[in-house]
Amino acid sequence: MAKIKKKLTKIQKQARKDAKAERQKKYEWIFINGKQVRIKRSPTIDGIDVDEFIERNADPIWLHQNEMWEYIDTDEEQLSGKEDNDEIPF
Repeated sequence: MAKIKKKLTKIQKQARKDAKAERQKKYEWIFINGKQVRIKRSPTIDGIDVDEFIERNADPIWLHQNEMWEYIDTDEEQLSGKEDNDEIPF
């Protein structure tokens, strides 16, 4: 005899739908060696990668306090000195 399938209630359908949405937010599918693999998504802030968000929005003081010196933007003129620049400053 065939087994009779029971239909899900509205609450159960909504719970499955919510669980699927959470999985899609947490994981992404990629191909590795011809096989589809689920991996965790990289963290984002407002849809932007965390490193890019910090680069755009952080001020030099905060970057220095958090030891993120590679993101501090420096002027090449300040580092090289005034010898290279023969122009009058005014």
